[in-house]
Amino acid sequence: MNDRYLSVDQVAELLGTSPRFPRRLIEERRIRYVKVGRHVRIPESAVEEFIRSRTVEPRRRPRPRYGRAA
Repeated sequence: MNDRYLSVDQVAELLGTSPRFPRRLIEERRIRYVKVGRHVRIPESAVEEFIRSRTVEPRRRPRPRYGRAA
């Protein structure tokens, strides 16, 4: 339980979005969150997990089999 709990505004700043985006993630239950009374907090590990699961790795272009023609 050494996780930091972030507010919606802090998550928005971390992701570089408006607060509307993290609120939508919460509403659609696409990210883990904790309700503390009427406040909503998102564990920092949940934000990292969200980013990791949606990271698209670049494709490596295959090398040509033959050299260039002269």
